[in-house]
Amino acid sequence: MQQEARSRMLGTMPMNKLIPKVSLPIMVSMIVQALYNVVDSIYVSRYDPDALTAVSLAYPFQMLMVALGVGMAVGIASLLSRKLGERKPEEARRAAWNGFLIEGGNWLIFLIVGLALAPTLLNLVVNADTLKNAEKIRGLGITYLSTVTTWSFGLFMAVLMERLLQATGNTVLSMITQLAGAVTNIVLDPILIFNADMGVSGAAVATVIGQWVSAGVGFALNQTKNAELRMHPRDFAVDGKLLRAILAVGLPSTVMQAIGSVMNVGMNAILSGFETLGNAAVNVLNVYFKLQSFIFMPCFGLGAGMIAIVGYNFGARLKERVYAAIRIALRYAVIIMAVGTLIFQVFPGQLMSVFSAEETAAVSQAEESAEAETGAAGVDAEEAARLRQEKEDQALVAKQMSEIGPGALRTISLCFILAAIGVTLSNVFQALGKGLYSMTLSICRQLLVLLPAAILLKAVFGTVDAVWWSFLIAEGVSCVVCLLLYRKVRREVLEKL
Repeated sequence: MQQEARSRMLGTMPMNKLIPKVSLPIMVSMIVQALYNVVDSIYVSRYDPDALTAVSLAYPFQMLMVALGVGMAVGIASLLSRKLGERKPEEARRAAWNGFLIEGGNWLIFLIVGLALAPTLLNLVVNADTLKNAEKIRGLGITYLSTVTTWSFGLFMAVLMERLLQATGNTVLSMITQLAGAVTNIVLDPILIFNADMGVSGAAVATVIGQWVSAGVGFALNQTKNAELRMHPRDFAVDGKLLRAILAVGLPSTVMQAIGSVMNVGMNAILSGFETLGNAAVNVLNVYFKLQSFIFMPCFGLGAGMIAIVGYNFGARLKERVYAAIRIALRYAVIIMAVGTLIFQVFPGQLMSVFSAEETAAVSQAEESAEAETGAAGVDAEEAARLRQEKEDQALVAKQMSEIGPGALRTISLCFILAAIGVTLSNVFQALGKGLYSMTLSICRQLLVLLPAAILLKAVFGTVDAVWWSFLIAEGVSCVVCLLLYRKVRREVLEKL
């Protein structure tokens, strides 16, 4: 009965109280998620600057995995919320089981990637002509990517359990699920990277263990605290209708999120083409994505809460509550993004300095180590010279990052408020079962506009600084498209409730 009351809360509680109640726990957990992604990169960069480049280049492929898991989970959560709003808990539980099958299949796909395709994928993005220490970076990237993909079952199950809890408005337990994994990762990172001297392998293993812990905690909480969606073998049945309903939202959502990885690969290719700035530009882009996650993750958390709220009220045909949820969520999203813009405009140098080691110290270390390495046992003059050159290259990259990074953060952050509108309305489309609209919006922003704009700006101006303006151009165009799609949804769907 307590669980049913929590579910009914989605259709009765005043919206100005409901949205914070449902969304805040998700927002907190996503901020922590962003924190451990950033901490991961900080530790890796301190262990070996080339490792940061390697992880940066592997990151888009890792995000493809996350995109598939989260994208399908969005489809599952959207269907669950609508079924609960329609008072069909049995169908909701069957949908949860079909979601389990889908996420298990996702893991099998990336098991193959980890075992067989990681070297091929890294070959696509490691440019030996412009990247310094390219072969070393390639090896580190393969190590990281193969580990996080092969053992990704924990990721897919953790995502599923979080969405089962969120679908019933039980976002505090969803927050606990994510926090368990994030804290585990944060604690293990320095132990495995430095104390165990595992480097990039340690970062990957810490990530995997955190995901498995999150999955275990999420499963336990769902089975003991989430009565409406508790998974029991008697409810298991492969249901083609439910699978199609999940895929109708999940596939477009997956494509929408995967496009981000394609965009990242494309931008890495564009930036690595700058002959003297390739490593630094790629690292700056990766640092930007890590830092902006602190701003975007709260909006994504707000959106995840919206999917449950809008989906439930849409299923219950409560039109005014759907409109109220959209208005209030837009207001919160714009405020969050405005604060983020202010932080990036005022403190870009301080934000970049967290990732780029002090260049003077790095240069000094490179110079001082040369003589010691030459005289070290088992290290000949040629090898010592190679090690010294490697350290000098790393010091140069750190210096370049400190020079171009602040300008990049200031320029790209100008698009944040426009992004708030797109992120919020995209979640509305998903909640209403209009996943294709969200996908269209993402394709417009990250493929049809961003990459061509970046290529054009590079060709016309020939500078890294010019490329960053492509983000603002893309968000401006996509915002217009988003508002047109919302007008269509309002006229054809919401007004008919």
